[in-house]
Amino acid sequence: MSTGTRVAGQSLPRIDAPGKVTGSAVYAADFALPGMLYGKVFRSAEPHARLVRLDTTRAASIPGVRAVVTAADAADVRYGAAVKDEPVFASDVVRYVGQPVAAVAAVTLEAAEAALAAIEAQYEPLPPVLDLAAALAPGAPLVHEGWRDYTAIPILQRDGNVCNRARIVVGDVERGWVEADHVFEQRFTTAMVHQGYTEPRAAVAAWDSSGQVTVWSNTQLPFDVQATLADILATVPSKVRIIVPGVGGGFGGKLRIGVEHFAALLARKSGRPVKVMTTSEEELVAAYPRQGTVIELKTGVTRDGRLTARQGRIYFDTGAFAGSGPGVASVATMVLAGPYRTPNLHLEGYAVYTNKTNCGSYRAPSGPQSNFAVESQMDIIADALGIDPLELRLRNIVHEGDEGPTGQVLSAVGLEECLRRAADAIGWPDRRPAPGRGKGLAIGWWTTTGGSSGVYVKINPDGSVTLNTGAVEIGTAALTGAAQVLAEALGVDLADITVISGDTFSTPFDFGAQGSRTAFAVGNACRAAAAELQRKLFELAAAHLKTDADTLELRDKHVVGPGGRVTLAELARQSQVAGGGMIAHGTFIAPGTAYDTKRVEGHAYPAFHSPSFHAHAVDLSVDAETGEVTIHRYVVAQDVGFALNPTYIEGQIEGGVAQGLGQTLSEEIVYRDGRVLNANLTDYKMPTTLDVPRIESILVEHPGRVGPFGAKGVGEPPNIEPPAAVANAIA
Repeated sequence: MSTGTRVAGQSLPRIDAPGKVTGSAVYAADFALPGMLYGKVFRSAEPHARLVRLDTTRAASIPGVRAVVTAADAADVRYGAAVKDEPVFASDVVRYVGQPVAAVAAVTLEAAEAALAAIEAQYEPLPPVLDLAAALAPGAPLVHEGWRDYTAIPILQRDGNVCNRARIVVGDVERGWVEADHVFEQRFTTAMVHQGYTEPRAAVAAWDSSGQVTVWSNTQLPFDVQATLADILATVPSKVRIIVPGVGGGFGGKLRIGVEHFAALLARKSGRPVKVMTTSEEELVAAYPRQGTVIELKTGVTRDGRLTARQGRIYFDTGAFAGSGPGVASVATMVLAGPYRTPNLHLEGYAVYTNKTNCGSYRAPSGPQSNFAVESQMDIIADALGIDPLELRLRNIVHEGDEGPTGQVLSAVGLEECLRRAADAIGWPDRRPAPGRGKGLAIGWWTTTGGSSGVYVKINPDGSVTLNTGAVEIGTAALTGAAQVLAEALGVDLADITVISGDTFSTPFDFGAQGSRTAFAVGNACRAAAAELQRKLFELAAAHLKTDADTLELRDKHVVGPGGRVTLAELARQSQVAGGGMIAHGTFIAPGTAYDTKRVEGHAYPAFHSPSFHAHAVDLSVDAETGEVTIHRYVVAQDVGFALNPTYIEGQIEGGVAQGLGQTLSEEIVYRDGRVLNANLTDYKMPTTLDVPRIESILVEHPGRVGPFGAKGVGEPPNIEPPAAVANAIA
């Protein structure tokens, strides 16, 4: 537990706990309005084909059906984060099994499903591009023949089926091969996997008489969805309101628009509120899963294990639309470098179109795939050279003041401590304690995503505090952490703070619940608001106590000075009379991280802001007859900078490892001929509580320079290392 603070750093109960444990919390999947219709989406049955005919006549005539919409009912726009390549509905060409073609709304789900069954679609098959090799082959069919006409971020390097190639070049790898005594080349592959959130994507939309649409959605990025939906509806963002009820898990899968546009279009046409919610099958066929990859890695080392050069290419199967692919391919090159001192680097990340579902961002996007290759190869090198894998890492890891791959200067580097403590925890020197039993290590680094966060903070006349933020709580307790920062700054208790969040009309802008940034960024915005409130409080209190403002301090819900004390409640009451209330606005915009622009090309994420460092260690055994893996101990040592709430950071670590173990041991979205074979939760095998071992967390604190009290992002990192740590132990 962190010391020296009263609220921040303490393991206090999360502020949203009562509603969640009693079942009274309302999630988007629960949300309903009077007179609401039920929407369903009609999806393509072909991976790549011309849509020759679409007939919705019979569907529209089914009793209870109130609206049917197709591409003819939506503006002719394409949307997307880095490349605007995706239409709302396919109109001429379908590009994956599951692509939306039409949608219906009816008074019951049964009527809506009957309407889907009545829609007639006729296809003329086109050559499908079903994997990375096919997409990259000379003369390959193009998933998007008109890719040159799409609007895209200017820095992207696009060509045919490649929607971005990001590159880092440092030094001269050819010189590095000459300096090496040994060169290792390996090829690694990883599969497509789903985020596995409990609550599917859901939205309810309703229009009012002024032409404004309100959408209740479980999105992680309400302001991004507002902007995208405004484009799709051919209106202005001020006519689109996004409200976020409870979110039953996101993990990056609910970053971008999911079903909100279908609900809005159906509600507009029917004149009734409409709810659209995906099924498990739709989630596994047409959501935003983690990309499958192929990684080619070549590394040079001296005989004593010093890295001289690394060349790497990672290819992402980003699906039929770019989605998060261009950015994920960029981040991957940072992870391919690893937290190692390597003088010569040539690293490339490719986002590649195929005729599969549009992939997106999944907790630490690109992290597990890239790290799996790097850390697996480090063990291969160690075994070949006869060097202990722990020692090989210790000889090459970055330390304070070293450069990252793009030239950023690293500070608050707790990596060596993490590595040594994780290895010690599993008794590393005894690596092979029995036949069929082994131990593995993996290390990594990760970023804290930037972007701006604004808050309004009000001290109420009863002394309670209202925190108003555009961020949303996605189950991580990040807003509890931000509220702890605010409580610490104002000298109040966590229980005194009420959080209002996630409404694009009534809360200030927030870049969104993504990239391990919420507690970090909203917490910093809270500190800014608290500083402004302190100025106002001290101004009033100085007059009240007849003293100078610079003699005052905030303590235990009072302003205290040499002449006495006055409660925050009393000052808030006075401020209502004197100046409209005790209210302040705080903003945090993450400062940029300096890097060498000459080292990167086509790169959407060229520096890791306030980076965290981590090490995972596992002790497991493998049944020689069945191949079943049993994990005896799993330890994570993570440099969190400052633990704002140790209990919930440990919860994030446990959840991240559980997801990582699923990707490692049992999960894969299996495609054959462009179709998903296991689109159900029986055949798509996510780990249950019975499958996940006890996970031990070691919180290492090397305070950063930017985060509140030195905190770093914590949510994504635990998901990165499990594939490599387990693979190394098995190997």
